Amino acid sequence: MRGLFIRWLVLTAAIMMAAYLLEGIHVTGFFSALFAAAVLGFLNAFFRPILFILTLPINLLTLGLFTFVINAVLLKMVSGLLSGFQVADFWSALGGSLVISLVSWLLNSFVSEQGTVEVIDLKQKGDSDRWEL
Repeated sequence: MRGLFIRWLVLTAAIMMAAYLLEGIHVTGFFSALFAAAVLGFLNAFFRPILFILTLPINLLTLGLFTFVINAVLLKMVSGLLSGFQVADFWSALGGSLVISLVSWLLNSFVSEQGTVEVIDLKQKGDSDRWEL
């Protein structure tokens, strides 16, 4: 449960970062971003797999890049559901999906399955160029 809450906060931070970086995305406050993250998480859990399967041929042809379009559509859907979260057009949604995906990936890479922050400690093995955990 703790991991879910931390990932929710990470998604909230990613939405706030996208709103800060892109002109076409507007968030009225932290709680609007928090609700947008909750709705986006719900849509990602239930509708994204269906959309991914329906668009699998085009996703394979684009080597997975069409996934960002799916994310943009879901982001635009969240914008239509919440009044405190606005996405101006499709291109803003596409840029927002890129920013949100990158920031979420970066921040979630530090969170373990139990919801704790992990630190990776690498040590050099001998005199070689090899590193190990």
